Amino acid sequence: MEIETDWGKSADSRLLERWPKTVDGEPETPALLCNCKSLDFADELKINMLEAYGIPCLRIYPGDGSFGKLILGMSGQGVDIYVPSSLLEDAQTLCSAQAEEVSD
Repeated sequence: MEIETDWGKSADSRLLERWPKTVDGEPETPALLCNCKSLDFADELKINMLEAYGIPCLRIYPGDGSFGKLILGMSGQGVDIYVPSSLLEDAQTLCSAQAEEVSD
């Protein structure tokens, strides 16, 4: 009996498994949702909310951002958040609803 543990694995390690596929079985094209600054954890909150609604998110740190994330724990240029193109409208709706709640 094989036991599978997820200890030490980030959610990004299984992103390809969760990403929607086209009819050809290829991963769907990612669409840019937004660029978030990493200063106030807004990116983490947004990604966690989208993941809770079943929308997988791809993080890309522009420029030397991945190095800054590794060394400093945050990227100076923020993070670009991509979602599957078929779920972009849903993700935008969820993010705008979240922004309205924060402003109230």
